[in-house]
Amino acid sequence: MADPLKGLPRKTAAQRQRAHALFEALQARYPDAHCELNWTVPHELLFATILSAQCTDVAVNRATPALFRTFPRVKDYALATPLAIEPLIRSIGLFRSKARALFESAQLLETRFGGEVPQTMHELVQLRGVARKTANVVLGNCFGLNEGVVVDTHVERLAHRFGLSRATTPQRIELDLMALFPRANWCVLSHLLILQGRRVCKARGGLCESDEICARFCSENGKPRTTKKVAQKTSESR
Repeated sequence: MADPLKGLPRKTAAQRQRAHALFEALQARYPDAHCELNWTVPHELLFATILSAQCTDVAVNRATPALFRTFPRVKDYALATPLAIEPLIRSIGLFRSKARALFESAQLLETRFGGEVPQTMHELVQLRGVARKTANVVLGNCFGLNEGVVVDTHVERLAHRFGLSRATTPQRIELDLMALFPRANWCVLSHLLILQGRRVCKARGGLCESDEICARFCSENGKPRTTKKVAQKTSESR
């Protein structure tokens, strides 16, 4: 198995210390951070994550209870048809292509992996609808395997705002995050950043100016940014 730590960008001790401080601040705020997709067994998280592409976790969680009841086993999906799966996920965007992804992934799981969700990146990305991000979700949350960091739109936005990466692609942003944070923290790191992105540091209409974590760590071009409100509060406290 390839070592994901090899070939990572070099980071200074100061950069890692700042990343550690950010991690501790986020963990203190969100001590129960976890994957917000509902699942009980590995194939349910795999399929829920496939469904979550270009869709919210809330929408996926509304659809999956009926889906999981109708098809409780991987074998049930493999023996069905995409047309049989479609009505159960019709409320989700791109439901036709996603129904085919569930069907074809289930067939491959049955024929190549004995009906079990594989536990390696190389094997997972062979499944239809599964790329590195989905594989990271499954490996980290189902099996406790930190092969990388999930980089969704929230993580990408906060990686830039917090000065963690200047990269412009999810792949390179992931490498920067992997280089800054200990491997044991990669899975929970994505949950922490996603929660901060959903609740505070939003793409539009965020609460960043009044948020302590954003005031401390938000940056532009890697340099700490202080809002007028934070600057005023700092001067008043002196």
